[in-house]
Amino acid sequence: MRKSVLAFVLASVAVCGCTTFSNLTPRQQARNPDGLYPVEVAFHSRRQAIRWDSIQAWVNVGTEFYPMRPTPLMSNRWEGLVPVPPGTNIVYYRYKFDFKYNAVGKPPQDDSALSPFYRLRILD
Repeated sequence: MRKSVLAFVLASVAVCGCTTFSNLTPRQQARNPDGLYPVEVAFHSRRQAIRWDSIQAWVNVGTEFYPMRPTPLMSNRWEGLVPVPPGTNIVYYRYKFDFKYNAVGKPPQDDSALSPFYRLRILD
C-alpha cells in the first residue's frame, strides 16, 4: 500500500512539478482613480531547456491578455497592470508565459505555462 501511494505521489510531481508561479501581488488594493492595479509574479522552472531570453509574460483577465515586462534587476520576475472598471470590487486573473525551449535535433520549440487563477479585491 505504501509503495503504491509513494509511486503515485512521485508520478504526480514528475508530471506537473516542473513550473511554479509565486504571485507577489497583494490580495487586496485600495481603489485608485486610473483603474489600473499592479500585479507581479515570479516564474520558476526546473526545465533546463527553456530559453529564458524568449519569455513573454501576460496577465489574463477574462478573455483579455495584458503584456507584462521583466522587473528590473530580477531574472525571473515580471510586472504588469490589470484594468478594473469602476464599481467592480473583485477581479480574477492568471498569468501566462510563452517561451521557446531547446529540443534535441530540432529548432527551438514553442511552449507556454498557465498559472492558477488568483483573486484581487478592490477596496473602496
